Amino acid sequence: MSKIDNDFKNDDIMNLIIKIYYDNKGRYGYRRITLELRNRGFIVNHKKVLRLMNKMGLHSIIRKKRNFSTYRGTTETVAPNHIERDFEASNPNEKWFTDVTEFNLRGDKIYCSPILDAHGRFIVSYNISTSPNLNQIKDMLTKAFLNNSNYDDLILHSEQGWQYQHAYFVKELSERNIQQSMSRKGNSIDNGLMEIFFGIMKSEMFYGQEDQYETIEDLIKAIDEYMDYYNNKRIKTKLKGLTPAQYRNQPLVKA
Repeated sequence: MSKIDNDFKNDDIMNLIIKIYYDNKGRYGYRRITLELRNRGFIVNHKKVLRLMNKMGLHSIIRKKRNFSTYRGTTETVAPNHIERDFEASNPNEKWFTDVTEFNLRGDKIYCSPILDAHGRFIVSYNISTSPNLNQIKDMLTKAFLNNSNYDDLILHSEQGWQYQHAYFVKELSERNIQQSMSRKGNSIDNGLMEIFFGIMKSEMFYGQEDQYETIEDLIKAIDEYMDYYNNKRIKTKLKGLTPAQYRNQPLVKA
């Protein structure tokens, strides 16, 4: 007599796990799938989810350690380091972080420049450009200021790149009473939130997946889609199963 599969009673859960897994393009491991199941009203132990995923051969994308492309700048800076690697914030618009990273698609390069809010790790704005120029930074700031008006006690932290020491950038922050902060020379950990975000993004939609993009335009479209996914659909265990957008909006709801 063949052995009875005791998981036949988990058929509904297994089908939902499959749907969550593929809806998120394999980016969710068992912990986040467990949280998403709970968001949908299914209280399931995380060990059970792991066992079922292993049984179905569902494994999340493994994040590789990479050397991220960032722009280091000169020995002189226009601002000291006001963050000192304290990456936590109690409310939105307390601490923003920014940097530029490079995507190299078979020799064609584009540059992504986002602003990340420490509160919920929400992407406030971003720009994608074929070169890391001042217009990219102007567009990124314009979008950020368009969607946010309260800058009381806001700190904006960056590397020592020339963009962030340019008179335009300094003036835009000063006029809004935003305190500028910069990493120490050669200390990428000082801007660790951006390093982590770039690592997550590239692992989930670029590294090992380059063949999916025939043209640089395909890659730009994918980055746009990922930014929306990251803010509005990608739940985080640290946020107790909420997306960055849901977490960011909590204070507004409570008010």
